[in-house]
Amino acid sequence: MKQHWLSATWEANWRSFQYFNLYRLILTALFFLVIVTPSDWVIRSLGLASQGLIFPLSLYASLVVGGLLLSIHWQRHFNAQLSFQVLVDVLLSGLLLYRAGGVVSGLGILMLVSLAAASLVGRGRLVLLYAAQATLAVLAAQVAVILANVADFSSLFHAGLVSAAFFATAILARLLGQRLMANEELAKRRGVALENQIRISQRVVERMQDGVLIVGLGGQVLRNNPVAAQLMGIGDHGQLRLPAAVDAGLAAWRTGSGSPSIEFTLAQGGEWRARFEATDSSDGEALVFLEDLGRIRAQAQQLKLAALGRLTASIAHEIRNPLASIAHAGELLREECRDPLAQRLLRIVGDNVGRLDRIVRDVLDLGRQRETMPECLALGEFCRTFLDEFAQCEQLEPGVVVLGAESETTLYFDRSQLRQVLWNLLANALRHASRRPGAVHMRVLPGALPGRVELHLRDDGPGIAAADRDKIFEPFFTTHHQGTGLGLFIARELCAANGATLDLLPVERGAHFIIAGRGEACRQPETNVADGNR
Repeated sequence: MKQHWLSATWEANWRSFQYFNLYRLILTALFFLVIVTPSDWVIRSLGLASQGLIFPLSLYASLVVGGLLLSIHWQRHFNAQLSFQVLVDVLLSGLLLYRAGGVVSGLGILMLVSLAAASLVGRGRLVLLYAAQATLAVLAAQVAVILANVADFSSLFHAGLVSAAFFATAILARLLGQRLMANEELAKRRGVALENQIRISQRVVERMQDGVLIVGLGGQVLRNNPVAAQLMGIGDHGQLRLPAAVDAGLAAWRTGSGSPSIEFTLAQGGEWRARFEATDSSDGEALVFLEDLGRIRAQAQQLKLAALGRLTASIAHEIRNPLASIAHAGELLREECRDPLAQRLLRIVGDNVGRLDRIVRDVLDLGRQRETMPECLALGEFCRTFLDEFAQCEQLEPGVVVLGAESETTLYFDRSQLRQVLWNLLANALRHASRRPGAVHMRVLPGALPGRVELHLRDDGPGIAAADRDKIFEPFFTTHHQGTGLGLFIARELCAANGATLDLLPVERGAHFIIAGRGEACRQPETNVADGNR
């Protein structure tokens, strides 16, 4: 990073060197104009005549033009180029001083300007070398003028003062140049830090799960992150508009009569919350944070379930051992005691022990994170085999559960977990159904989306109350006195683990559940399926 700053400063010196060469070229042009159009005033003021100066000035102009071109097209050896150009200035200035009669002509100021400019763009101790060269040139020119009987020895004092001014100018210009370069380096460093901070802040805003909008006083959306446009579908061809509810809430909040947050729904679905925050912007811009309430509730539910799972799992382990002891003791008492009343009481004990054991198993399944092993299942054959087993366990009459499935339909699902899901759904259906022939229907249909398969389960029971439809998939919610409230929740979690969904469809009578899973994955090569498992 430091090397980057130094290189940037070096480029700035090249640019300043180019301006320095341009100044020298303009000064040379002015000298040519004075020589070409001589006047008595110029001769009296500067003591210059055109004789003998055309060639030195032409040579100097050629060297200046060459230096300017080199500084533009061959930016190498900066110190060497600058030192050579300063030496050329010193030689020409010494010649002009000699021709003008020494330091009394005032031409030493030209060398002072060149020396100051060179010290500003130069580096290190070279500026002292430039001052020493200028001093030698001035003293040599003044001594030559004295030897030519044009000036007396007292003029050396003036030459010494000019030489001292050279060193003072070089040192001060160098200190000023260092200060300027330090400020320039600090400004660039802060610019880089600010640019990095802006990029980081922009990336953070882009990666936020909530939408972020910057809204002006007129309600127009000035800027937004991609999440806001993607989740809410805001904007058409880059023109963003706030939903009507958010616009009204923001206007009320600006006037002080509204709440800093509102909840609203969109036409495309979903519940959202908009939070308004003021900014220190002079334009009165406001920040609007859009939060997906469904995602927030799901996260809160996951945290709640994680804590609940750890608690209930530890309790379930402690309950299971004494529960087994109670069940074993009840079986022994049933064998020993033949009294009808005692038998009925023991049967009640056994039924409740079984219910408690079922609750414990469900709780342990809730807290146990089992790895899914999905495979391609022939859904029709699987459902027929499952129904035969289920009918024997539940002692169902033939025809109570009707299956409609094509044999070639496949579903990508874990075999044991699909069996657990169907067992929970059918057990709930039979608990509320009439148990007459055709009371429960199972149908396998193509999905609404390509590559999806749907398994429908519908019973002829009284159905689920409208107030309970949003709660049936919550853990520990049940409408049956012997239910645990975990069956449907575990079934939906198992479906989600296999890339499927479990939903309740609204119907007038009975309950209609639908499992929608992947069927297209079974048509892919086996290697792809294995890779997907990993």
